[in-house]
Amino acid sequence: MTKLRASPSYIHISRTVNPISLGSSTSFHKRWATSTTLASSTSDPAQTEALKALEEGTQKLEDGDIEGAKASYKRSLDVQRSASALFNYGVTCYHTKDFTAAIDAWKESIELQPDSADAHTNLASAYIMMPLARPDLALTHLRQAAVISPEDGEIAFNLGAVLEAAGHLEDALEEYKRSKEYGIEKAAMHIRNVSAKILGKKLKEAAEEEAKKESQKP
Repeated sequence: MTKLRASPSYIHISRTVNPISLGSSTSFHKRWATSTTLASSTSDPAQTEALKALEEGTQKLEDGDIEGAKASYKRSLDVQRSASALFNYGVTCYHTKDFTAAIDAWKESIELQPDSADAHTNLASAYIMMPLARPDLALTHLRQAAVISPEDGEIAFNLGAVLEAAGHLEDALEEYKRSKEYGIEKAAMHIRNVSAKILGKKLKEAAEEEAKKESQKP
């Protein structure tokens, strides 16, 4: 499966999905939809047309034609709104750096499919990558993703990374440990680094407290 990563080490754009169910794998990687699940069972001409455009978009995305895929997903959405087309359209918007459009698409996708951990994960990525980053909103969506997929080690890793960047070291350490428990080997290095930061912070606070006491002596 193709993985596309954004600039920060902990942000990867999410994964491809089947039209209705969104799966879980490693990282914020790219996941897009295909029409194979529904195309053979629908007799609705509009739905058939929308699914055809969805599949065309998927093929173009796999071929690296982001703009072509974006146009196909937009055509699918013009015919019929679906969580999968919205999700995939958001992926193409993200890769063309139209983060506002990506966020809007993923939000609407979640309205249609609330249990999508991938869409929440993508929203976190977009909020981090925006020119005016919103780590608070990224944390909100990563926490929702973790509730939906509690055994997804990459979601735990990404949550730990954003918590670390926000200075919530103890919480970050717990998420890195959970990530390692679910098989993310790179979490081990982050566990060591954050543990060292926590220790350094405690030593600094102890030294400052001791200096304060010394300054108060007569």
